[in-house]
Amino acid sequence: MSATVLHRPGDSPVHRLPPEVKVVCAFAAVLCVVATPRAAFWAFGLHLLVLLAVWAVVRVPPGWYARRALIEVPFVLLAFVLPFTGGGPRTDVLGVSVSVDGALAGWNILAKGTLGVLVSLTLAATTHPRDLVAGLQRLRAPRLLTTIASLMLRYAEVIAAEARRMRTARVCRGHDPRFLWQAAATARGIGMLFLRSYERGERVHLAMLARGWTGALPVPPSPGAGPRRWLAGLTPALLAALVCGTALWTT
Repeated sequence: MSATVLHRPGDSPVHRLPPEVKVVCAFAAVLCVVATPRAAFWAFGLHLLVLLAVWAVVRVPPGWYARRALIEVPFVLLAFVLPFTGGGPRTDVLGVSVSVDGALAGWNILAKGTLGVLVSLTLAATTHPRDLVAGLQRLRAPRLLTTIASLMLRYAEVIAAEARRMRTARVCRGHDPRFLWQAAATARGIGMLFLRSYERGERVHLAMLARGWTGALPVPPSPGAGPRRWLAGLTPALLAALVCGTALWTT
């Protein structure tokens, strides 16, 4: 799978924002969603409206986000189970006894988890992975973190291509890895892929040292984000903070 599978190239105002601005905005927005009291149902509706306004500017179809948000299905299932397994006071809903605390806990997981995933997808859709790493570098993120992320993005597709070639070779030799009794051969293939990747990593590291690698990636040049671009980019996060603060004050 390509590292850019979640990126949607475009020329919207959100796409043109510096990556460091979008990273800070997304992080702050998620913090505001998490800090919102679970009983403030109206606040989560306003958070969603802010996100929908950003989508309207980005011009990415909502269906694109919905398909990729399926990654949170396990958490959704947990959220639906909690009302029936939770303790504390119980109430009847359509003739079914449910736990009040369990229902609130399930709603908390569902609302905050979904909004967090959608905010992350919005950031990924409008920012190339390479630009995300550059934005983290400009934000003075730990050097080791940005180095690992950059190398992972560079070589994830190389390793995936290696895995596809190995699978093609196995199929050409009569191995069809679709049956349970062939799991051992598949496991051996995964182990071989690990060894090849490890050896490739050693060769790449030696090549980098031979070219003067100092342990830090160069920060790509950037014109910088002025106060106006920071203010424009952080507007959704400021609105989310306003909603969160109001919910905390009134709940």
